[in-house]
Amino acid sequence: MMQDIRWKQRFDNFHKAFMQLTEFIDKGELNKFEVQGLIQCFEYTFELAWKTMKDYLEQEGFDVKSPRSTIQTAFQSELITDGHIWIDMLEKRNMMAHTYNDTYAQEAEQLIKDQYYIALKKLIEKFREER
Repeated sequence: MMQDIRWKQRFDNFHKAFMQLTEFIDKGELNKFEVQGLIQCFEYTFELAWKTMKDYLEQEGFDVKSPRSTIQTAFQSELITDGHIWIDMLEKRNMMAHTYNDTYAQEAEQLIKDQYYIALKKLIEKFREER
């Protein structure tokens, strides 16, 4: 029962972070400081997303430890449909946390806006169905 509450509490935080990310997406053209904010917002939104999946999957009886195993299990159990994008998000998120330059920031901005945001949105919708 505690796990059930845990994933729902984590989902609430994930949803709040996602709504902040949505504000960046809806803004359109971003200056360089806003791009930094977008990237940072994506990083913690992604972190909450995989941890919400982990809590949910554990409640469903799966044994997941790492972000990668969580993503793989979420894909196998059809919690997410775009496993390759999630693995890419994981790898890029790790790089974003350790690397910063203007070219990479522009690439990250496009990936977040064109692919990652949509994948996160699909997960939000899936979890809403589960509640």
